[in-house]
Amino acid sequence: MSPLHGLTIDSIRSGLLEKKFSAEELAKQTLAYAEAENPKTNAYLTLSSERALKTAREVDAKIAKGEDPGALAGVPLAVKDVILTRGLRTTCASKLLANYIPPYDATAVIRLEQAGGVIVGKTNCDEFAMGSSNENSAFGPVRNPVALDRVPGGSSGGSAAVVAQDTAVVSLGSDTGGSIRQPASFCGITGVTPTYGRVSRYGLTAFASSLDHIGPFGKTTRDAATLLQVIAGRDEMDATSAAAPVPDYTAALDGNVKGVKIGLPSEYFDGLASDTGDRVMAAVEVLRKLGAEIVDIHLPHTAYAIAAYYIVCTAEASANLARYDGVRYTTRSAEAHTLAEMYRMTRDEGFGDECKRRIMLGAYVLSTGYYDAYYLKAQRVRNLITRDFTQAFEQVNAIVAPVSPFPAFKIGEKVNDPVAMYLSDIYTITGSLAGIPCMSVPCGRTRENLPVGLQILTRHFDETTMFRVAHAYEMAAN
Repeated sequence: MSPLHGLTIDSIRSGLLEKKFSAEELAKQTLAYAEAENPKTNAYLTLSSERALKTAREVDAKIAKGEDPGALAGVPLAVKDVILTRGLRTTCASKLLANYIPPYDATAVIRLEQAGGVIVGKTNCDEFAMGSSNENSAFGPVRNPVALDRVPGGSSGGSAAVVAQDTAVVSLGSDTGGSIRQPASFCGITGVTPTYGRVSRYGLTAFASSLDHIGPFGKTTRDAATLLQVIAGRDEMDATSAAAPVPDYTAALDGNVKGVKIGLPSEYFDGLASDTGDRVMAAVEVLRKLGAEIVDIHLPHTAYAIAAYYIVCTAEASANLARYDGVRYTTRSAEAHTLAEMYRMTRDEGFGDECKRRIMLGAYVLSTGYYDAYYLKAQRVRNLITRDFTQAFEQVNAIVAPVSPFPAFKIGEKVNDPVAMYLSDIYTITGSLAGIPCMSVPCGRTRENLPVGLQILTRHFDETTMFRVAHAYEMAAN
């Protein structure tokens, strides 16, 4: 059994303060267990033993001196491999960066370690965070710990899998169009996409800069809220990070949702598998019994979200990925004889199929004659989707919906059908386009014993209400 089984951030902190175990002891046991179990899922790409043990010893030293060891004292955690870690390999799950060692830490990583968090390793993901199944990694797919023949979701599948597998207590992922919420749903854990700007993107490898978020995974709402509390807040290194004050998220976890108005958008239940829909509606009934008022609402521009999202994100991706050309960061083609050959051959050999597909789509929609017809129009649709949510939140405090139309699918099932794969994001990309906070909380299992997630969305910077609703449901359902 995992040394982390049943442990939470709070229980680890209290265990350390009561001298039941040391942070170093817990780190050593976790690293050994992760090394033994990782071949089953391929969730970790790199284990960081030296760094983890150094941080753990620092936590133990603070406790010995009677100092505050931090909110994440001794907590074994993992970081998605698109988030930079100084001196620790960061590959973005791509051949191009197979040996890249960053010279600095992401702001979120700095804040984790300042709070006493122990980074066990870097997690596998879809290459450059592009995918919905974690099958696009250059280092092999991640397998879902719940059912090893199934995908864990993407692109943050590795970060979800390590928490579900008990090889980390919490983890960091990134979300561009659902890459935290969908893996959380598929793996039966909690995942949070905060408001755009709530968490600094400094040190996050850019996929689509206007859509990218860093967010937490955990087994409980409280753990996810605690982790977000640590990493949230203004950062001078990221001009898009917000100066909005960060409230005490855990203080709102009182289990009380009486009088909270919760919207149920009809558009999110079209094409929903009955088994998934049954679990979501059962969760809605739990919230109703807790005293929440369920209100039918409409988000009329939802039907245009997939098209708008895949224009905006591919356009931004084509620009952001232009830097990976063999000149500075990346593995360079050995056979090139001219600069043009070096660019072409390096990118051809280094990028996987999904990255190439998105770069080509993005270059096309930004090209002369097509910018207005595609990219500009997609941004207008994005504004309409944002307005839908703004108007909805004039009627309700939160919105609940499915995370995915279906539970985790089998490895290889959709890999040859990109359109079917893109459609799996249909319920998550709207929140991403609007930049609002959204999360997935487990709401039962299908007849095949596969997890289902309940999505909760709230207005900009109102993560407090989102956590309040999630925690109330979690307490009642368990």
